[in-house]
Amino acid sequence: MDFILSQLAGFGTAFVGLAVDPLTYLYLIASVFLGITFGALPGLTATLAVTILTGFFGNKIPLDYSLIALLGAYVGAIYGGSYPSILLNIPGTAANAATAMDGYPLAKAGRGGEALGLTTTASFIGTVIGTITLLIFVWALLLVSKNIASPEKALLALFGILLSGTLMSEDLVIKGWIAGLIGLAMSMVGLDPLLSEPRYTFGWSYLMSGFQVVPVLMGAFAIPQIIDGLRHVEAGKVLALKGRILPNLRSIRRYLPTIGRSGVIGTGVGALPGVGEDVAGWVSYGVGKTVSAEGDKFGKGSLEGLLCSETANNACIGGALIPLLVLGIPGSPPAAALMGAFKINNVIPGPTIDPEIILRVVAILVLASLTMFLMGLFTARVFIKILAIPQTIFLPVVMVLTTIGSFSVGGGINDLYLMLGVGAVAYFMNLMKYPIAPLVIGVILGSLFDETFRRSLFLSDGDLSVFFSRPGAAILMVLNIGLILSQLPVAKRAFSRLKGLSV
Repeated sequence: MDFILSQLAGFGTAFVGLAVDPLTYLYLIASVFLGITFGALPGLTATLAVTILTGFFGNKIPLDYSLIALLGAYVGAIYGGSYPSILLNIPGTAANAATAMDGYPLAKAGRGGEALGLTTTASFIGTVIGTITLLIFVWALLLVSKNIASPEKALLALFGILLSGTLMSEDLVIKGWIAGLIGLAMSMVGLDPLLSEPRYTFGWSYLMSGFQVVPVLMGAFAIPQIIDGLRHVEAGKVLALKGRILPNLRSIRRYLPTIGRSGVIGTGVGALPGVGEDVAGWVSYGVGKTVSAEGDKFGKGSLEGLLCSETANNACIGGALIPLLVLGIPGSPPAAALMGAFKINNVIPGPTIDPEIILRVVAILVLASLTMFLMGLFTARVFIKILAIPQTIFLPVVMVLTTIGSFSVGGGINDLYLMLGVGAVAYFMNLMKYPIAPLVIGVILGSLFDETFRRSLFLSDGDLSVFFSRPGAAILMVLNIGLILSQLPVAKRAFSRLKGLSV
């Protein structure tokens, strides 16, 4: 009980400290507005919003303000994607794809205002559920993680790369794994962390410090989206917003169990390394359709279906921060961009993280979700007007911001070369349906895997049994092997037969 009270007191101190600072609101309002705008404009994403702000604010302002800007944009962008989903039938971000299934039919039926009001409320409640879960579980997991040694860290990093590759591949899982391994190989460029000798630098002094995180993030996430957006301009007719936006409390009460269940699902999916908000939205939507008494109405303008996806994708934010803060493994692509901000501020997420940073992150998420809620209810019509901006106008502006952001971190022209090079590779990988997020996660987690894997072998004199003999390592090794074996055709056929028998 003393521990809980001390944590609540710490959270209260962090919350009050941020709430009485006028600059907090300046960064919150600006970043949430930018985030909603990025989410509302098809072609831009939450990852891109966080990535660009990492370039601008990552290490240019105090860490607290940097986190406010990045988390505000993150929360705003995941919510903002619901606008084009409901009014254009074009998901603003992948996280809002399921929202369009019911949001657009509702808007066509003249219930766009009602849909938007419920979406805003569900996103707010979802973010709060994820935040509370983060506050509860992060401490318990931190206690466990303090007993994790190098073998477990290496296997966890590998599991994060493999899992993100498995879940983010559009067709063949092997493509996701290849993307992750490319990122892993990129992370090994530069000075050896154990021997301090240069590796794979080809004599280029710029690479002595390895691939810089921000240019890699910019290149991997921004350049392909900008090129693709300019090549395939998405346009549609924005439906008129009819009805009041303020949420109907009777509907909220009626669907409260759905909101609670979706919040838990979204948080749980977010806690899986490298998965993300789009998977959370679809999983929650699928579960909702299965268990609902009105499942047959899903896809035809169901308020319940709308709430399933929108609650879960925002709840995923808190969940995605759990593995990031506890283990140093990002739970989603935007969280990977957030980790880039931590790294350039010399903050190492994981068991050694300063607990006060976690409390400030939780306080910022609460403030950001409140800002998003109020902004969504009272300035929604401003964002609806933004939907009318053609992609050919805002995408070049985004390209300029991306270039400035990438340059401003390192201050060298080589960062731009790296960004463009990674961007070109990422673009062609996209064309071939290789997922990009596992590549970025491989770059971020690769250094952790490389250092801890080799340190384990040094300490055990090259004995590989160190990855099996410890209980935690054995469990993680089984998970890694099981994940790989589960994708073999034989395993898939066996699973299908078992599923058939159970039915």
